[in-house]
Amino acid sequence: MLPAEIPDGRALASRIEAELRAEVDTFASLFNSRPRLVVVLVGDVAASGSYVKGKAAAAARVGIDSEVVAVPGTATTAELVDLVRAIAAGEKGRADGILVQLPLPPQVDAAAVLDAVPPDRDVDGFHPENAGLLAQGRPRFVPCTAAGVQRILIDAGVEAAGRHAVIVGRSDIVGKPLAALLGAKPPRALAPGQRTCCDATVTLCHSRSANLAALTRQADILVAAVGRPNLITAEMVKPGATVIDVGINRVAGRLVGDVDFESVREVAGKLTPVPGGVGPLTVAMLLANTLLAAELGTRS
Repeated sequence: MLPAEIPDGRALASRIEAELRAEVDTFASLFNSRPRLVVVLVGDVAASGSYVKGKAAAAARVGIDSEVVAVPGTATTAELVDLVRAIAAGEKGRADGILVQLPLPPQVDAAAVLDAVPPDRDVDGFHPENAGLLAQGRPRFVPCTAAGVQRILIDAGVEAAGRHAVIVGRSDIVGKPLAALLGAKPPRALAPGQRTCCDATVTLCHSRSANLAALTRQADILVAAVGRPNLITAEMVKPGATVIDVGINRVAGRLVGDVDFESVREVAGKLTPVPGGVGPLTVAMLLANTLLAAELGTRS
């Protein structure tokens, strides 16, 4: 059996950015302004700061304005809720999209802060209203990593209809929304050339799932999203399966995923790398959500 095909997330993200750049320029010419993203960064966590810089750089590449509002790590829940509400009210300038960078310090009630983001500007897709719309099959903003996974599957030509998708990890950020996306009915009307990746039978695994390997070996599409380095080994993968690695773990100074890449690439049909797989798509989907938020704002 040949080694797995390795989808290039960076190349796909670059193509999406090129499409978005043209759409943002059209938006700017129509409304005499550019979409604007405001990011709340709490504390001095190196990884969070790096992610935020990457998002700002990507926004600049497609012509989206962005601002980072830095807050001390000692901030309380009430202070952050007030800040988010002030941003939404325009006290920090126009904000088409509002993003609170996670994780938040342990003293903060993250749910309360995320719930303060107006659902029509919730470009992370974490607000309960947006989660409910996604569950009902009529999404507005889809969490960016879940959307990125679906997009990379579509681009790789992976057919989900009638297949078994197994997702390891049930987070609100990846596992749950991705299960909704892959298990959803296809849109009633498809644009010419539009491809979908849905209609799958979905199994959502977690820490209490018995005999995880027996479940993952059933997967035509296997997604690992738990944050445990090298959790998924070759013995857990069905030959020829598509394996999507969402994990980002730092081990001995380098980034590795939740999948044991070298062993699994000899079994899988397709396997995303870490880094360079899903990560760039997460940022691209954030930019797409920001443009959508700006477009929705013009209709309100």
